[in-house]
Amino acid sequence: MGADQTVRLWNPAAERMFGWTAEEVLGRPLRIVPEEHTAEHRAVLERVREGGHISFLTRRLHRDGRLIDTRAVASAMRGEDGEFLGWVGLYRPVREDEAVQHQTAERIRLVRRLNDVVADLNAELELPAVLDRVTSGLIELTGADAAGFVVIEQATNTLRLVSMTGLPRRLRGATADLRSSLVGELLRSGRTVMLATADTRSLGDLIWSELDGLHTIAVGISNVQGSPYGALYALFSKRKAGHIELELLELFAGHAGVVLGNAMNYAEVVRQRRHERAVIEASADGIAVLDRDGVVQRWNPSAHQITGLAPEEVIGRPLPFALPDPGGETTIQLESGTWLNVLHTEIEGHDEVVVDFRDVTEAKSLEAAKDLFLSMTSHELRTPITVVQGFAKTLVDRWEKLDEADRRRAVATIADRADALGRLVDNLLYSRAVPDGLSVTSEPFDLGRLLRGAAYGFRGVSERHLVELKIAEDLPPALGDSMATDIIAGQLLENAVKYSPEGGVITVRAGVDGDAIVVTVEDDGIGIAADDRERVFERFVQGEAGDRRRFGGLGLGLYIVRRLARAQQGDVSAHPRADGLGGTCMRFTLPRFGDSE
Repeated sequence: MGADQTVRLWNPAAERMFGWTAEEVLGRPLRIVPEEHTAEHRAVLERVREGGHISFLTRRLHRDGRLIDTRAVASAMRGEDGEFLGWVGLYRPVREDEAVQHQTAERIRLVRRLNDVVADLNAELELPAVLDRVTSGLIELTGADAAGFVVIEQATNTLRLVSMTGLPRRLRGATADLRSSLVGELLRSGRTVMLATADTRSLGDLIWSELDGLHTIAVGISNVQGSPYGALYALFSKRKAGHIELELLELFAGHAGVVLGNAMNYAEVVRQRRHERAVIEASADGIAVLDRDGVVQRWNPSAHQITGLAPEEVIGRPLPFALPDPGGETTIQLESGTWLNVLHTEIEGHDEVVVDFRDVTEAKSLEAAKDLFLSMTSHELRTPITVVQGFAKTLVDRWEKLDEADRRRAVATIADRADALGRLVDNLLYSRAVPDGLSVTSEPFDLGRLLRGAAYGFRGVSERHLVELKIAEDLPPALGDSMATDIIAGQLLENAVKYSPEGGVITVRAGVDGDAIVVTVEDDGIGIAADDRERVFERFVQGEAGDRRRFGGLGLGLYIVRRLARAQQGDVSAHPRADGLGGTCMRFTLPRFGDSE
């Protein structure tokens, strides 16, 4: 292409590859760039104009409308005097396996980023807070320089800016005409996302006019319960944006619509709850009536029963606990240890305030138990997921370097771990009704085979660690629960990898000691201080010595491991390595089948 970006040369291979003849393209702008890749194409041309070349995977358009996966190399042409003359673009079709690997790796990366942002978004239910998290999450996900969310007000055909990040706060509440906006254009087109650039249209409208240097806008519709509720804007003033950012916006807009719907439903439930408390359930809750100065005027019997404070101790004095803002709700704890859920309601047309509160101590206890169950569940699921991720990454990154047998073994391991994961999920669904967590069985199983499978699975997790197995040839069957034991073995191997960040040898031994089978897992890692070797099995505790704290975690892994081991009449303990070379030796015992029946 010349400096004016019109085609100057189009060789026969280009004709065969893209379908257009030279006569159809010479002297005209390049016709093979899809609309969604236009921003990427411009960014590449701008970069190579300064010198050098760029090689990248992309898609280009065939005359018949097909998209072709290609590897493109773009470079600048200059004359002998250094004058810029134009660009050269070389294209070749990408082999199918290379295209699949590239697309798979990119999809994994994008899904992980999206999951992280959506998980944070789901942590909030209050609608204003959700909207603020939506815009900040969009910036985190796409790398945009600013973001905003507008609500579509169909009755007046207007857009209202209700949340933004990276823009002046005074713009909150600003409105614009729906029909002449990008959102209106998007709704008329029937699409859900679009990309607009300063090269193709004026960007001086509503929120983006306040962002200096703005050159690209990505817009996505968020539907709530099947209808357009609002739109997300990702604004770019410093970095380039293309089809990847547009795809992320489309995915995120869909998730945002779901979360916004949940928040709206939650707000409706809260409103109904307030009304019901004030009108129907007043007598069942603690009720305090205050004057405008906050002095208690009435204190019903339920308030006395819940707080232990008699009316004569309260009436004529300020409320004995903190209040949320009018119309708000909060949870507080009294000095007696009782937890109260407090609702603050102003009665329209009256100079009184009604405070509705109820004892939620039992609910708080249940919430703590639920949090513990979820934390335990996350640990139990993490080991098979870690193995699946490790082998999947190996296949993506080293497909060409693996022979057919290695590929089959890797896929078989993924299938085996996925099957174990499914069984674990079924067990967890059953165990929701079991207060002590997972129920365990007591039946004979091949512990040696289980250990070999667990060790092989972790060989794909880290290239810096070597897992060695030393299992007695005459190892008898163990008596217990194979799934629970698989969780224990996986957690011990995962800890060995995690706490030996420099790599090294992880040795798994299994043998008989009297009536028990003894399994040890040794690593070359940072070790556990003598004072912490028992404490690490307590809930929410990690060793304090050395730099173990930097590895993160909730401190629940070994707590769960010991509980599962003891439920099988076995045990787990931590020891220094017998050879004195540092690291840790974790010792795990189970009954032998035939000796503990």
